[in-house]
Amino acid sequence: MGAAIGLALAAVLALSGAVAASASELPESASGKTVTRAYDDVRFDLESAIVNRGLVIDYVSHIGEMLARTGGDVGSDKQIFTKAEAMLFCSARLSRAAMEARAGNLAFCPYAVFLFETPDAPGQVTVGYRKLPETGSDASKAALANVNALLEEIVQEAAGE
Repeated sequence: MGAAIGLALAAVLALSGAVAASASELPESASGKTVTRAYDDVRFDLESAIVNRGLVIDYVSHIGEMLARTGGDVGSDKQIFTKAEAMLFCSARLSRAAMEARAGNLAFCPYAVFLFETPDAPGQVTVGYRKLPETGSDASKAALANVNALLEEIVQEAAGE
């Protein structure tokens, strides 16, 4: 499990470098919404949307804090985020279906949702998820589509929609 979380964290960190001030600027491999609300309220709603579905958050990555802490170490003083986090979790039911359809779908677990606020847009919080490519057999495509649907529902709920 540690290696899977490490790989997922690396992917989330790579994604965090690509995100900008709004959902319209997310990379093609992500989907999200930007809302005008307090960061902590959106975070609470995102966590609740996961937990209330009976899912367990395995790890919370404090990406914004890490980037702020290490900026000087890499020769940068630019503040990218006011706050930024990613939450990693899995669904036993959906993961099993995806991996029964194609064992290699293990690469997509755990699933990641994220939220961030930038200093140039205070009060604008983007909440989103990394979309899984719906590849493989028809069963694999369907299983991964179900994961994407869950992630979209979670983000919509956190965004208040």
